[in-house]
Amino acid sequence: MSRTSAVIVAAGKGTRMGAGMNKAYLPLCGKTVIETAILPFSESDEIDEIIVVTDDVAKCEGLVGGIPKVKAVLLGGETRKDSVKIGLSAASGEFSAIHDGARALITQKEIETVISAAKKYGAAALGVKCKDTLKITDGDGFIAGTQDRERLYQIQTPQVFKTSEILEMHKKAVGDFTDDCAVMESFGGKIKLVEGSYENIKLTTPEDILTAEKILEKRGFLK
Repeated sequence: MSRTSAVIVAAGKGTRMGAGMNKAYLPLCGKTVIETAILPFSESDEIDEIIVVTDDVAKCEGLVGGIPKVKAVLLGGETRKDSVKIGLSAASGEFSAIHDGARALITQKEIETVISAAKKYGAAALGVKCKDTLKITDGDGFIAGTQDRERLYQIQTPQVFKTSEILEMHKKAVGDFTDDCAVMESFGGKIKLVEGSYENIKLTTPEDILTAEKILEKRGFLK
C-alpha cells in the first residue's frame, strides 16, 4: 500500500482575521485552529506522517509536537508556494495531501475519500458547487456575462497528488499560486474533483471563527 503524507500549510499572516497573530494559533473550542485541523489527519489510517509548515516553529511544536504522526514542524517560505515546496521536500509518502491549516473543520471521511480518488486518478481535490449566481464584469464594473453555475466549484483542501510530481511542478512553476491544483493545471495536469462539504470552510475573518465553533459544537466539540 502506498504511503501518504499530510502537508499542513500554516505559515500565513492572516491579516483579514485582524487578530495580530497567525490565525492558526487562535482558540477554537478548547484547542487551537492548527490542532483542530491536524487531528483528523492524525486519526486517519490513510495518513502515515504529518509535516507542518509554519511561521513560528517553536510555538507550533509546542502545540502539535505531541500529536501522533507529526514528523516535522518546519519554517515556511516567503510565499505559499515556497512553504508548500518546503513541506513536500520533507514528505516521504508516494502521495501528499496538501491542506490549508486554516481549514480546521475537515473530517476524517473527507480526507480518506479524496486520497482514495487521488490514488485512482493520480490527483484529486475537494470542492463544492457554487450556490450563488456568478457574474463576469468588464473593466468598468458593469456585468458582462453570467457563468454556468452547474460547472463552477469552490475548491477546498486537502488536494492530493503524487509527491514527486507536484514537488517538481512547484519547483518549475513561475509566480505564486493560491492553490496547488493551479500549479498542476499550469502544466496541463488532470485533477479529479471530489464532492466536499460546505462545512469545510477556510477561517479568514472573525465571523468564520464563530461559525466554526457552532459547527464543532454541533459535532460534539465543547469549549
